[in-house]
Amino acid sequence: MNKETLRKHLREIPDFPKPGILFYDVTTVFKDVECLQGLIDELYDLYKDKGITKVIGIESRGFILGGALAARLGAGFIMARKPGKLPAEVVQETYAKEYGTDTIQIHKDAITKDDVVLLHDDLLATGGTMAAAYRLVKRFGVENAYVNFVIELTKLNGRKAFEEGVEITTLLPL
Repeated sequence: MNKETLRKHLREIPDFPKPGILFYDVTTVFKDVECLQGLIDELYDLYKDKGITKVIGIESRGFILGGALAARLGAGFIMARKPGKLPAEVVQETYAKEYGTDTIQIHKDAITKDDVVLLHDDLLATGGTMAAAYRLVKRFGVENAYVNFVIELTKLNGRKAFEEGVEITTLLPL
């Protein structure tokens, strides 16, 4: 999928969820079958030779392409969620936000050290949630973990939230 097509289907919503924020709504990309298939195809091409065994989707928009990509790669799909959303025993990582902290969790039995993991979400802004999810995955002893976003807001420098050497890909830098 070319970047122009992706950009054309992306909806911008000013002042959401609060004044001064320009929200990039990917639901308009997902509802277009050609865009959706194009994204899945492009992500598959990026990761088909990496030996991915598990795809972790970050709550909640990361579930959409994460699940589709896992199926296409022949990998399992894991949900990374906010506290209180997963029914079995969890492991968690707490991280700092602008005002306070937040936590991300996955099931304790979701991955093993032998898995090759792809973490996926729709948007890289400041990077806090995904960096916490990445650290959580590394606590399992996973050696090979990749990070992917559909969109990256480059001015927010979200890549700085990650340790050096983390392989991060984005399809549309803005």
